[in-house]
Amino acid sequence: MKLDFYNLPRESQLFNRAVKVHVTGAGGFVGHALTLALRSAGHVEAGVDDCDAVVHLAAIAHRRATPEELRRVNVELAVQTAKAAAGAGARFVFVSSIKVHGERGERALREDSPIAPQDPYADSKARAEEALRAVPGLRLAIVRPPLAYGPRVKANFFALLRAIARGIPLPLAAVRNRRSMIYVGSLADAIVRLLHHEGTYLVSDGEPCSTPELCRRIGRALGRPARLFPFPAGLLPAKLAGSLEVDDRLIRERLGWRPPYTMDEGLRATAQWYRGL
Repeated sequence: MKLDFYNLPRESQLFNRAVKVHVTGAGGFVGHALTLALRSAGHVEAGVDDCDAVVHLAAIAHRRATPEELRRVNVELAVQTAKAAAGAGARFVFVSSIKVHGERGERALREDSPIAPQDPYADSKARAEEALRAVPGLRLAIVRPPLAYGPRVKANFFALLRAIARGIPLPLAAVRNRRSMIYVGSLADAIVRLLHHEGTYLVSDGEPCSTPELCRRIGRALGRPARLFPFPAGLLPAKLAGSLEVDDRLIRERLGWRPPYTMDEGLRATAQWYRGL
């Protein structure tokens, strides 16, 4: 049976009135899930000059990008699009990154945690947030997701998925960390919620997960046991061994948002997609 974890259940659809939404970066990983979620919720795609809300996803994330490219795309394009939205009287949802707070921390991150980007991509997102807040008349919502996963995922999460599927031993058994993530379908749901709100919000699946536990959960979703062996955690990259925990109580308490999918549901959908490649 094919699982569809992008279409939202009817009881979670939030608005009776269709909202005309313009999405930049709609062909990307998050954009694909968001487009399906918007259609499922009955919202309509529109141009930036004829919409009720703009969701800005378009960005460069790869490490080969030059500082000039990051500034031009991640900052200037965001501001240009936001000005167009403000001129049209549309709301603007900017998808930023938890990385504006840094790569790791001993305490759970909140919306008011210090801004401390540690790489050019994160710095460009932080600069974009600052510039967007200065756009006159802009009704702005910012969401800072942690690592997102799901069908069509790439980069490090895809590499981990492939390694576990192939039975490759991983040196992660001794890691004791706490990392927050979010399934892309739940992130899309949060973005849909923010179409009618303003402010800055963090989101996550909920309870953080250690890297070894994540591997075991992925293994269960794939029907393949994760093969883990101990190795000094201090010698592993921070993305594998470090903690990065999100406290997303603000969006849950203020907007009543809850992720519509559990981590295990999201991992099953991801595993199903992977097996179909």
